[in-house]
Amino acid sequence: MNNSWHFYVMPALYIVAGMMHFIKPKSYMRIMPQYLPNHKLLVYLSGIAEIGLGIAICIPALKVFAVYGIITMLLIFLLVHFYMLSGEKASAGIPKWILIIRIPLQFGLMYWAWWYL
Repeated sequence: MNNSWHFYVMPALYIVAGMMHFIKPKSYMRIMPQYLPNHKLLVYLSGIAEIGLGIAICIPALKVFAVYGIITMLLIFLLVHFYMLSGEKASAGIPKWILIIRIPLQFGLMYWAWWYL
């Protein structure tokens, strides 16, 4: 594989982010939309997805699948980002301006993944 250094930063970010779902699950459960069931299971599944996709993008045979998987995952995570804007309790104490900036950041991350197709 002849990729730039930033290609390797992306999977590292997803792997570390996924590991955090297991290290600090309560932080993630606190920001889950109330209408979603079984928050703990969803936090762990999303952590597994982030770790798995972070690893998969480094495997040439799985790269295209991983790119589409990352984009899909980030689209689903938008539910959480919009939910966090819905009220003070949902924001988990994060300033509103940071919550707003996170939404276009998600699209930037999707583009970053798309770029490797």
